[in-house]
Amino acid sequence: QVQLVESGGGLVQAGESLRLSCAASGSIFSINAMGWYRRAPGKQRELVAAILSGSSTNYADSVKGRFTISRDNAKNTVYLQMNSLKPEDTAVYYCNIEVMNSSYFTRSYWGQGTQVTVSS
Repeated sequence: QVQLVESGGGLVQAGESLRLSCAASGSIFSINAMGWYRRAPGKQRELVAAILSGSSTNYADSVKGRFTISRDNAKNTVYLQMNSLKPEDTAVYYCNIEVMNSSYFTRSYWGQGTQVTVSS
C-alpha cells in the first residue's frame, strides 16, 4: 500500500524553470530507485532522469545539463529541477519509485502525472 503524490507542474514560458516533487507514503521499508518519465503527445513514454539508492544518476540526452534529479530520504521524496525549459519539454511527467516493504517484496509505483507546458 504505497501512494505517490506529484506536484509542481504548470505553464511557463521558454527559458523559465519548474521544480517537480513526488512524495511517497505507505508501507515502505526501503527505496531502491526513483525516476521521472514523461509522455509527450504522439510519442512513447521516455525516461527523463533516475536516481539510485547510492545516489548515482542518469539523464536523457535531451535534458542533460538542464535538469537535475535529487531526493530527500527522510521525506521519501524525489525532485526534478527543470531549468531552461523548451517547448519540446511539454509533456505529462510521471514519477516512478521502486520500493521494498518489510517482507522484502519489491514493486514499482507510479504517480498520477503532472502536466508541464512550455510556450515559445
